[in-house]
Amino acid sequence: MAKNETELAASRLPVDLAMRWSVGVSFGMVVVKVAGYLLTNSAAVLSDASESIVHIVGVLFAAYSLRFSHKPADDTHRYGHAKIGFFSAGVEGTMIVIAALFIYLESIRKLVQPEPLTNLPAGLVLSGIAAVGNGILGLYLLRSAKKHHSLILEANGKHTLSDCWTSLAVLLTLFLTGLLHWTALDPVIGMLVATSIVYTGIRLVHSSFSGLMDEADPKVQKLITEILDRETQHRNISYHNLRHRNLGDTQWVEFHLVFPTGVLLSDAHRIATEIEDVLGSKVAPKAKVTTHLESALDHHILHQEGD
Repeated sequence: MAKNETELAASRLPVDLAMRWSVGVSFGMVVVKVAGYLLTNSAAVLSDASESIVHIVGVLFAAYSLRFSHKPADDTHRYGHAKIGFFSAGVEGTMIVIAALFIYLESIRKLVQPEPLTNLPAGLVLSGIAAVGNGILGLYLLRSAKKHHSLILEANGKHTLSDCWTSLAVLLTLFLTGLLHWTALDPVIGMLVATSIVYTGIRLVHSSFSGLMDEADPKVQKLITEILDRETQHRNISYHNLRHRNLGDTQWVEFHLVFPTGVLLSDAHRIATEIEDVLGSKVAPKAKVTTHLESALDHHILHQEGD
């Protein structure tokens, strides 16, 4: 038991490390972007800074969610605590949408009442640093999320990349404003950036609702069905009542297996275990499989109303 716990803790280290990097870099980006706004007085830079401030809230909640998701199942949470990952994704998405609304308001204000931009070279340097930093961090988080099947890291990575795109747009804005001397470009780009990150936020909120409502993933459904069709046909048995749900870090799969009349319980259990092991090795994230064994002799009698 101690060995399993040690292995489990070791498998979580890369995910925890990625989250620590996310928290640290996010705080650093806020300092960089706020300094950029104070130097340039740019609506686009302000929108970037505000998005990062909101991002901090999302990152801190994501860090808490990741730690909470590691708690094992207990008497009140029999399936564990990993499903908080979907809630975390919803919080991240909501934070992005709130940031976008603030950007819209500030951009409209500066469009109606244009203000001159200052210290553009310094603003360009700081926005460049922010774009590169968030780009590297976002790709690292998404790669870690894919490798370790972490919804929390995935949502955080998408949020960080949206921050990167915001910084790139700001960089372009400052460059063109300095080149063309067109101050109206600043708030216009700010609104375009807001539109882009709203899309990211809505997608995260949708994925959150889908997970919390146990919406079936068609790709996972197809994979499980293909495996079960192959394994049951090979063993001359059938299955029905397939159900599966994503718990955040685990796919929970349940189905009934129907065996020919006369098959010993010990043989049926062995076959069921073999099929469970195949599913557990093929389905990602890791699958926990529960089977219900039935005999063809009385299957139709016991299921007269169908599944």
